[in-house]
Amino acid sequence: MSNEDQTSEEGNLHLDEIEDQSGNNNDNEQDFAMGEPMAGDVTAIYDIPVQISAVLGRSNMQVSQLLKLGRGAVVELDRKVGEAIDIYVNNRLVARGEVVVVDDKLGITMTEIVKSDRS
Repeated sequence: MSNEDQTSEEGNLHLDEIEDQSGNNNDNEQDFAMGEPMAGDVTAIYDIPVQISAVLGRSNMQVSQLLKLGRGAVVELDRKVGEAIDIYVNNRLVARGEVVVVDDKLGITMTEIVKSDRS
């Protein structure tokens, strides 16, 4: 007796046996690649532009102080070195991350996804 026969006798089913027992024929359903079950449905939104902002920190000052700032002026932010920065998409906080340098350009590595408070 083969291993497949033994497995079936023990009550475990192989994938082809499960498909045969389900009785469902998926001829009318579109096949999607593994990991992309709805890829065909979301392609319509690929070209929608979104605004992404990475906020290093914030500071409050009066207009008079702002006007006094010159080249090389340092503005103190409310964040500490190494603290996560906020990442916004369309003015909605969606993640936190860290600043990285890639080929002499600044970039962001997402370290945390922020769950929405929307119901």
